[in-house]
Amino acid sequence: MKKTLIIGASPNPERYSYKAAHMLKSKGHSIINVGIKKGAVAGEEIEQPGHVHNDIDTITLYIGPHLQSSYYNYILETKPKRVIFNPGAENQELWELLLANNIEPIEACTLVLLATGQF
Repeated sequence: MKKTLIIGASPNPERYSYKAAHMLKSKGHSIINVGIKKGAVAGEEIEQPGHVHNDIDTITLYIGPHLQSSYYNYILETKPKRVIFNPGAENQELWELLLANNIEPIEACTLVLLATGQF
């Protein structure tokens, strides 16, 4: 299973990050929620960005490009194998940074990848 860090986690059931957290857990993946909101999602507390996790396979982004630059160092220090840019999170600058650091960028929807067995 792929340990996944969700950036932009929200306790709001209407948010796609919330749905992704629950779907990831239901498919057996472990998750780490990172965001500015307080609370928990799918049984996991939402952490503030800062603590670097070194065992992450995938980061899935649920924040827009205008907020991502403050996460660049955090993402690179985490050293995931891949980063998924969900719809609305596309960012050429971060894409190029990931490639330069041997991290695979993917433009896709985490929910669709999970639903179709391509995650």
